[in-house]
Amino acid sequence: MGVFASLVFPRARGRAVAVAAAAALLSTSACAPAGEEAAPPPGVAGSERELSFTVDGIEVFATLTLPADTSGPVPGALIVSGSGPTDRDGNADMRPDANTNLNFARLLADSGVASLRYDKLGSGETGLGGLDPEAPVDPDVFDAQMAAAYEALVGQSEVDPARTAVVGHSEGSLYALRAHTLVDAAPALVLAAPVGDRYLDVLDRQLTEQVRAVEAAGQLTETEAVTMLSDARAGRAAVRGGREVPDDLTGVVGTLYSPQNAGFLARMDRMDPVELAAELPEDTPVLVLWGEADAQVTGEEVDRLMTGLPRAERVDIPDADHIFRVYEDGPGATVLDAERPFAPQVAPALAEFVDTAW
Repeated sequence: MGVFASLVFPRARGRAVAVAAAAALLSTSACAPAGEEAAPPPGVAGSERELSFTVDGIEVFATLTLPADTSGPVPGALIVSGSGPTDRDGNADMRPDANTNLNFARLLADSGVASLRYDKLGSGETGLGGLDPEAPVDPDVFDAQMAAAYEALVGQSEVDPARTAVVGHSEGSLYALRAHTLVDAAPALVLAAPVGDRYLDVLDRQLTEQVRAVEAAGQLTETEAVTMLSDARAGRAAVRGGREVPDDLTGVVGTLYSPQNAGFLARMDRMDPVELAAELPEDTPVLVLWGEADAQVTGEEVDRLMTGLPRAERVDIPDADHIFRVYEDGPGATVLDAERPFAPQVAPALAEFVDTAW
């Protein structure tokens, strides 16, 4: 999911994200040609079992995927979702058939790697875990969930704790880059469609693009668009400056920069991905994957991230979007996620990486 989607939880997710929803309709959710069928998933299914673990009194639900014919401990990978209320398979309300995490789990199983993926707070079977939906979410809960998920992974008898990786998709890359500070290990990293700029800068770019697209479609007037973007800049400045956010921001932006979201935004914005990358333990194996048709993360942002990862391998995937499904921009092209195949170039890049990571 795009970073903008991260602010759709938990209170505001159902009522105020008109710009994001309109942009999704413009770019990813149009009607597909009649008669299309679901694209076959990549890799292999392996074997799966459900499990759960508890974080601060909240039960978090997860799926462990094992390679077929596992004999002896195998490498293990923790898959960390992108932004917003995204479930263990990588799906959210706006993209219910993305299956990003599920597809990575299948490719990892095909390469002999076990994986664990989990329903982050606000999503899937985990839900809000009894938390007050009107109250701000403590940003630390996401660190705690990731750390507990990693411990659950390495606690499985089939997993070799000496050979582990963290696969972080989109916003999940910020958690992957800090994995060595959150768990007692220095896992290899796969950064898929990673964040490359400060959080609020990426958010501002995404919001600007979405507002302008909705304006171009005639769903916002020029005055409404200018007001919305002006309010967004005011909200960004307030959060980044540690000041109280103005209480008169326009609808969607007021929800985005609400008191419920301010703490999370400020926490994420303090993380410069380049600085996090430069602080990785020496010789950490890193694979960076980016789709050239990604509308959420730009090539320039990935270029910036790579300045902190001089020894990382980067693989740019042609015609792949933010969730690494094949994207074609032309009349009659299939646009529904379920009907577009997972980009075939991801599998060999991932297989080559895990062959040399440990």
